[in-house]
Amino acid sequence: QKPLVESGGGLVQPGGSLRLSCVASGFTFSTYDMSWYRRTPGKERELVAVISSPGGTTNYADSVKGRFTISRDNAKKTVYLQMNNLKPEDTAVYYCNAFRLVINYWGKGTLVTVSS
Repeated sequence: QKPLVESGGGLVQPGGSLRLSCVASGFTFSTYDMSWYRRTPGKERELVAVISSPGGTTNYADSVKGRFTISRDNAKKTVYLQMNNLKPEDTAVYYCNAFRLVINYWGKGTLVTVSS
């Protein structure tokens, strides 16, 4: 079983919205901090948003603050990224990450394309 599986990516016009989901399995989800990263060719991996375990504290990259919202549902073992007012520069592969102490799990990513 894959520890993290992302979904929800796709093609959207500038100004549109998408919600990404990441479903966890095989570990105690509620004890892990969760985050979303993104990667674009020519740029290093960027931390987009993070939410603490078990929830309540969030942080965002300046580039997405006010537009993106990270949330989690521990009963469903799922973390979400609501993306509003999308811009072409948001185009990237988005990765879900779980971390606790020295442990890290990664999904394989979901592609978000914001066309102009």
